[in-house]
Amino acid sequence: MKIVLAYSGGLDTSVALKWLQEKYKAKVITYTATIGHEINSKDIKEKAKKTGAYNVYVEDLIKEFANEFILPTLKAGALYEKKYPLATALSRPLIAKKLVDVARKENADAVAHGCSGKGNDQVRFELVFFSFAPDLKIIAPLREWELKSREEEIEYAKKHNISVSTTKKSPYSIDDNIWGTSIECGILEDPDQEPPEDAWTITNSIEKAPQKPEYIKIYFEEGTPKKLNGNKYELSSLIIELNEIGAKHGIGRIDMIEDRLVGIKSRELYEAPAAVILHKALGEIENLTLDRETIHFKEMISSKYAQLVYYGLWYSDLKEALDAFLNKIHQNTTGEVNLKLHKGNCVVVGRKSENSLYDMKMATYSPEDIFNHKSAKGFIELFGLSLKIKALKKLERQRKKKS
Repeated sequence: MKIVLAYSGGLDTSVALKWLQEKYKAKVITYTATIGHEINSKDIKEKAKKTGAYNVYVEDLIKEFANEFILPTLKAGALYEKKYPLATALSRPLIAKKLVDVARKENADAVAHGCSGKGNDQVRFELVFFSFAPDLKIIAPLREWELKSREEEIEYAKKHNISVSTTKKSPYSIDDNIWGTSIECGILEDPDQEPPEDAWTITNSIEKAPQKPEYIKIYFEEGTPKKLNGNKYELSSLIIELNEIGAKHGIGRIDMIEDRLVGIKSRELYEAPAAVILHKALGEIENLTLDRETIHFKEMISSKYAQLVYYGLWYSDLKEALDAFLNKIHQNTTGEVNLKLHKGNCVVVGRKSENSLYDMKMATYSPEDIFNHKSAKGFIELFGLSLKIKALKKLERQRKKKS
């Protein structure tokens, strides 16, 4: 039997690699995607081989992840429950699809992942497997094995001489890519406890952030970030640069109670400096260049799009249809945004666009004002006519009762 395992080299998948060999007497092939993690390809290959992997794949997907997954979600303004930039959720459909490709190449019998039985990622992986490889067996070790806690997994790893970074003193579960880092477990499971400073991985605290603010400029072309401070960047490189700048100023820390797909609430920490900055910046270009009805309709689209990504429905027809709508409305979202970064705050201080719908002569209260103030009376009469009729009818009924 051949099994292809989505392998990060963390605690769960490291233990899963050995467990699958023992449980199924199988040849286990590992697949690792580089999407911004600090992964040394040589080290991950050596580690997987040392743990008994039959074959090892490591693939750099950072550019594809940025252009094909992050960018559409940014254009959608998709933040799950108005906070989470969906970093981990976005990576799963990409990894799962690549995993299926390897399974086909290796003529494997099954695919496996290291997701827990109450997490969201199991759904995200398996919906992709259903969509592209319904004939393959799906194995989820964390739903099957007898190990009941991370502490027991650590002991299992120690018993089988598997090197893992997670320790009993540092029990956090961390997943990261260029769009953000997710942090959970340990003391973080108590929603009333302030996160210890050692839980955060890349961002400065407010106290350690620079005293002086930093100003940056981001230029967008049809919704795509193209320049940072006047310099052209590949999207993935721009995101990496923004992460470094934002993290320095303590920007991007998110502490939220999140509604998981399986029906439970969980306390989640996220670090996403570039995501926070870019969502805010693109939103300002949209406000400047899109008409009112499009902006208001997009607010509904944003919420639904975030749900689709969070629920693992990346390859759904609805998501594809929404992408078409979003690409259409972003034909005019070209312009530059100036932002001030200081002590955890990302503040828009200026924005401009050649496609701007803002008219200074209409908006001003100075003598240059060209707005016809007299037209407001008729507008208000018509806009509020239904309210006026309702009130008049009510008064009429009251008079009849009195008479």
